[in-house]
Amino acid sequence: MDAIKTRDLSKYYGKARGIEQISLRVEKGEFFGFIGPNGAGKSTTIRTLLGLIRRTGGEAEVLGRDIERDRKELLARVGYLPSEAVFYPGMRVRDVLKLSADLRKTDCRETAAQLCDRLQLDSSRKVEELSFGNRKKTAIVCALQHDPELLILDEPTGGLDPLMQKEFFDILRERNRAGTTIFMSSHVLSEIQHNCARAAIIRAGRIIACDRVEALSKTSAKRVVVHGHADFGALDGVRDLKTTGDTADFLYSGDMNTLLAALSAGDIRDLSVSEPDLEEIFLHYYEDGGAEK
Repeated sequence: MDAIKTRDLSKYYGKARGIEQISLRVEKGEFFGFIGPNGAGKSTTIRTLLGLIRRTGGEAEVLGRDIERDRKELLARVGYLPSEAVFYPGMRVRDVLKLSADLRKTDCRETAAQLCDRLQLDSSRKVEELSFGNRKKTAIVCALQHDPELLILDEPTGGLDPLMQKEFFDILRERNRAGTTIFMSSHVLSEIQHNCARAAIIRAGRIIACDRVEALSKTSAKRVVVHGHADFGALDGVRDLKTTGDTADFLYSGDMNTLLAALSAGDIRDLSVSEPDLEEIFLHYYEDGGAEK
């Protein structure tokens, strides 16, 4: 069964575009990434999937249920972490966690205590006294404490320091190994590259690529770093050229023999050729257009 399945899912705000014809399939048990900068449509897609805003067109099922008709049942089976968490003032963290559990008619005290311990979250603190990072931790515990079948995470690591980010992803990987499906939106590409098996790239409300992370990262271009002097600036296939002193750094998609001939005619002290990282591939999809999918 697919955990998430959409066909031509669209949302407009009057005449303004939210998302257009989003077609996705996320298999049960996947750790799936959703990549795009702010304003690309990530949060609109997520809120539409959760039934928090009504779709304008298309179809969508989550855990085999219609996102609007079966919204109440779905919200009981899904854990949702918004990009920014807001709580009722005057409550303590433990009150927020209990309210979240009570809304699902579930006793989550044991799991909540374990998560608070791992995330170093003081449940006796009042929510208005919390830093942004501790508000994010509180929202994480609310999303995870009822052991949901599907976790939908919207920019989940904002406000977390590097040690807490590591612990958070340790928890997510443990849940995923136990069978939880994870759908995570992010503009931090290293988070997607290190944790997700597949990912979709969204631009201007449309999916422009969806594949395994390894496949999205593949390209004919190579990252070349040259220490020394050579006449390669006019070669076909050189782009994103940066020079500092006698060091040149660029992407090269031309004939490798041509590059080597240009380098051999120069004065080269050192040379490295490597695969570009996911961030560079992502910029390719945005700056050069990518392929609509």
